[in-house]
Amino acid sequence: LLEKMADISLKEVALIVGVVAACYWNSLFCGFVFDDVSAILDNKDLHPSTPLKNLFQNDFWGTPMSEERSHKSYRPLTVLTFRLNYLFSELNAVSYHFLNLIFHGVVCVVFLKVCKLFLDNKSSIVASLLFAVHPIHTEAVTGVVGRAELLSSIFFLAAFLSYTKSKGPDNTIVWTPIAVTVFLVAVATLCKEQGITVVGICCVYEVFIAQGYTLPVLLDTAVQILRGKGSIPFSMLQTLLKLIVLMFSTLLLVVVRVQVIQSQLPVFTRFDNPAAVSPSPARQLTFNYLLPVNAWLLLNPSELCCDWTMGTIPLVESLLDVRNVATLTFFCFLGSLIVFSLRYPGDSSKTVLMALCLIVLPFIPASNLFFPVGFVVAERVLYVPSMGFCILVAHGWKKLSNKSVLRKISWVCLTVVLFTHALKTLHRNWDWESEYTLFMSALKVNKNNAKLWNNVGHALENEKNFERALQFFKQATQVQPDDIGAHMNVGRTYKNLNKTKEAEESYMIAKSLMPQIIPGKKYAARVAPNHLNVYINLANLIRANESRLEEADQLYRQAISMRPDFKQAYISRGELLLKMNKPLKAKEAYLRALELDRTNADLWYNLAIVYIELKDPTEALKNFNRALELNPTHKLALFNSALLMQESGDARLRPEAKQRLLSYVKEEPQDANGYFNLGMLAMDDKKDVEAEAWMKKAIRLQPNFRSALFNLALLYSQTAKELMALPVLEDLLRYYPDHTKGLILKGDILMNQKKDIVGAKKCFEKILELDPTNVQGKHNLCVVYFEERDLIKAEKCLVETLALAPHEEYIQRHLNIVRSKIASLSVTEQSSLPADGTATAAAEEKKKSFQNLKEVKNEQKTSQTTADNNKGHSKNKKRTEKNSMEKETPKKSTKEIKDIEKKRVAALKRLEEIERILNGE
Repeated sequence: LLEKMADISLKEVALIVGVVAACYWNSLFCGFVFDDVSAILDNKDLHPSTPLKNLFQNDFWGTPMSEERSHKSYRPLTVLTFRLNYLFSELNAVSYHFLNLIFHGVVCVVFLKVCKLFLDNKSSIVASLLFAVHPIHTEAVTGVVGRAELLSSIFFLAAFLSYTKSKGPDNTIVWTPIAVTVFLVAVATLCKEQGITVVGICCVYEVFIAQGYTLPVLLDTAVQILRGKGSIPFSMLQTLLKLIVLMFSTLLLVVVRVQVIQSQLPVFTRFDNPAAVSPSPARQLTFNYLLPVNAWLLLNPSELCCDWTMGTIPLVESLLDVRNVATLTFFCFLGSLIVFSLRYPGDSSKTVLMALCLIVLPFIPASNLFFPVGFVVAERVLYVPSMGFCILVAHGWKKLSNKSVLRKISWVCLTVVLFTHALKTLHRNWDWESEYTLFMSALKVNKNNAKLWNNVGHALENEKNFERALQFFKQATQVQPDDIGAHMNVGRTYKNLNKTKEAEESYMIAKSLMPQIIPGKKYAARVAPNHLNVYINLANLIRANESRLEEADQLYRQAISMRPDFKQAYISRGELLLKMNKPLKAKEAYLRALELDRTNADLWYNLAIVYIELKDPTEALKNFNRALELNPTHKLALFNSALLMQESGDARLRPEAKQRLLSYVKEEPQDANGYFNLGMLAMDDKKDVEAEAWMKKAIRLQPNFRSALFNLALLYSQTAKELMALPVLEDLLRYYPDHTKGLILKGDILMNQKKDIVGAKKCFEKILELDPTNVQGKHNLCVVYFEERDLIKAEKCLVETLALAPHEEYIQRHLNIVRSKIASLSVTEQSSLPADGTATAAAEEKKKSFQNLKEVKNEQKTSQTTADNNKGHSKNKKRTEKNSMEKETPKKSTKEIKDIEKKRVAALKRLEEIERILNGE
């Protein structure tokens, strides 16, 4: 490449690169917008965890080429550069834009070398500068997905430069440059499909430039040969041989490309390209009119738009349409240039011919001539054709500047054009700063494109500005009343605004616009796959109503009947079937979805949830692990698999559970649930200091975290820090005044540690207000009465308590103690009550007390998992209360039994305080 550019001076390179930098420096401040979202943000092929082979199996957007919804745009080398960006800076948009800027600079420099083949030095620099500053290129340079144009252009031009070296001395063939050309054509095509068109340019160059033929000479030779008056010249035979090698290589590339797309063209709707599905003559007239529209954008790039689909350019439906004049004028001008370049010898005609080749041939794939494309006009596809345009302008400027009368005017005009184009480019870059700025700038140019109104709505929706988004979505439905997507957007926004009735009405309108099933005709070929989401959205909406679950299921089944490979329908139906308590059918739905996509971590996760419902924790854990193999940062799989390990009671799983929770809090540092469960794990491992730290962190993030507050207080009470538990319990009861177990624990501490009988009494009375049948609260209130020396009230209280729990022997024993005390006082004999039976009562009560404590700890899991259940709406996210509470208690180890005994001893100490009070000590 350096040898080929040897005649380009460093000053020229510095000038070109400097101009590019001056025009595009502000592109570094732009984000990912429009198609960048699908190609970069949502494309898993960029992630290092995705095998490299996937790049060569998927399309530009990360969709497998075998899937019908694939756009069939096969550009693996471009995606590879995105992956390199991701490797160095992940999703930092600056690095992506910076690399685009560099690639555009490289294209401009290589283009300068190409220009010097056909123009003088000064005109070549003019052409290269005009190409560098032309505003039509902002979509290709500032839009990250435009990198496909940039990369393809580099290898496109390099292939052409290589081919120009294939003519040796005495018109001999040098095969090495031809081999390099074929290789570079293949590379250019793997960057973007239009790269293959350089072969046509090489053919034209060989015949009309390298060999110097004109069309009359070729026709005359052909006539002579056909009449038998002459033979094919040797030089022409050599030319034919080179052309045959080029064409055969091209044919081979085309065959490979067809195999890659599996002989299927992508599915586009009439909204993407209305003319493609229009009848004659509207289709032909509109396609022909689009050619002068593209030419006008090159001539006058004052009004640029990121999206020219739908109603941007109304169909030309009649020969009487005035726009046909523009079409006729364009073809007349183009025809005159073609005649001039092919008929007459000379450098000028050769320059015009190569400029026309650069304009016409690379544009053919986007011209709808051979197959329909998914757009009406796309500014980025003019990147290579604009090279020919710039050569034509520079050549014309040269002709004018050579005339002394027009020299000054030509220089002034050139300066004005370059300066205004550079300013326009600089200003246009700011439009690409965000999706909102981009689509609002497009609406200034064109208000008849419903897609633009929809996209502004999406941008506002992403900012949670649903009210304004709704206005734009509604406007889209007015501009294009039959736009299914617009009505779906209105429905979704109404749903976000909690207006379910209006949302359902909008979804029903969208559903009514869907094509009806025609027997014997494949449905998928007539509708965009994403439009089938109307069934999913409508079903998701109505299934919130428990009485309409069957109706929702019917919608899912209808979507599946239309497209048996509709993966999302199976996923959503699986969620619904779980809600309908049909886990076996849900399992079938997820397994069918996995047949379609075994690399979807969410599917393995959802299947794990099904196995939890089926009471099969072993299989559930296996599926959680599969999800994490595919996506090591799958937050819900990390969290719930850790909970499953924790609940298993297997101490060997705790270290892995802890690691997964640590990974979870790294991904979700603001979610208190992660820290809370780390605290519970630490409590299980008897790491009290660590448990306290995790609980405090959870409470800092969520001050009203019920389970964290209670378990922190419980932790303090179990580690002889009862007084530290009190302020925590105060916070808990401020948020949750009816927290029964919190009230019991607070009353216990006030009575036994603070000797605050009045405060304890209030706690126990509050419990009985909430639940008059609470045995523990009522028994403790009886103890308070005894402490207050109100023996009659204490006796009555214990009798009522015993009626609530007649089988609790410790209550009967305590009642006997109180009655003995009353009997002693009645005979005016003050002595200590007999101690026999006290120890037994204490033993019974300590057992009950421990059970109560254990129940409190279980409450944490219930609260946690119930809260988690609300976190994910689109999938069966977190574990349910039933799953955690119905788990069988595992067999305890010797060490765990000793730990339990220690807890029981601590519980016994508190009970002894009660016994001491009852014994009157």
